Amino acid sequence: QVQLVESGGGLVQAGGSLRLSCAASGSTSSSVVMGWFRQAPGKEREFVVVIGRRGISKRYANSVKGRFTISKDSAKNTVYLQMNSLKPEDTAVYYCAAGSNYATNNVDQYKYWGQGTQVTVSS
Repeated sequence: QVQLVESGGGLVQAGGSLRLSCAASGSTSSSVVMGWFRQAPGKEREFVVVIGRRGISKRYANSVKGRFTISKDSAKNTVYLQMNSLKPEDTAVYYCAAGSNYATNNVDQYKYWGQGTQVTVSS
């Protein structure tokens, strides 16, 4: 079992930055694939980024490539999502996910989810 706790969401103007954190705990938390997804009102949950077990392999959605950066502090079992040049269309609830067997963008492959953190970008 892995427990995930997100933090760092908030309200920011377009062009601004935010950093999200996801702290993992549990018996296997130090060796899991972790990713971020987001869900805007009335839309399906969509893939944002994933990072592999060792923090080396990373995969980004085209919509955030070049603006968002994922990183992992293995000692703290924490993943960070640095979001720069934010746009109003980035507004969503951001969810941390873990437990996939590989670094995939498929939401159905993830076993564990955080409670979500709201990110709102004003124009």
